[in-house]
Formats: sequence, structure tokens, C-alpha cells
Amino acid sequence: KLPGKPDIVLAKYQTVVQVRGCFWHGHTCSDGHVPKSRRDYWGPKLERNRQRDRANDRKLRAMGWAVIVVWECKCMCDESLEREVKRIQRLLNTKRE
Repeated sequence: KLPGKPDIVLAKYQTVVQVRGCFWHGHTCSDGHVPKSRRDYWGPKLERNRQRDRANDRKLRAMGWAVIVVWECKCMCDESLEREVKRIQRLLNTKRE
């Protein structure tokens, strides 16, 4: 029932984890580009996704939830995935204090 239907809800830490696909959510990496074909469709579609994400994240934070965003590209190799896991652990440890 939380805004945006978060992928992972850590109620104990009042934290949600949003796992976002780079293309669909407009990440700044090379996978987050607007396709060359049908730009009149894809540009506004992907922008609406980004706006919806920002609005849902704002609503969650206003409700007292911490929001952690994990991007698809950060999970594609073991090294990047390990860094993301450590980042999330640090954030959760901060919430415990």
C-alpha cells in the first residue's frame, strides 16, 4: 500500500529499496538513453516514469520512509553488486543508530 509499490520493504528499518531498470527509469548510464526511433513516444513516456518515481519517492520520505535506489547497471557485475550491497549495509546501519 506504499506509494510506487516498492520492490523491497524493510519495515524494521522503515526503509524501501527501489530496484530500477536503467532504460525504463531514465538512468544517466548508457542504457538509460531515449531510443532513436519513435522519440515522440519514448521521450515523454520515459520522462513520465522519472516524474512518477520522484513523486513516489517524495511521498515515501514524507511518510518517514528512507528510500534506497539500486540501478540495474550497478548490479551487472560482481564488483559493482558488492559495492551496492555494502552501500545498502552502511545506510541500514546508519538507520539503526
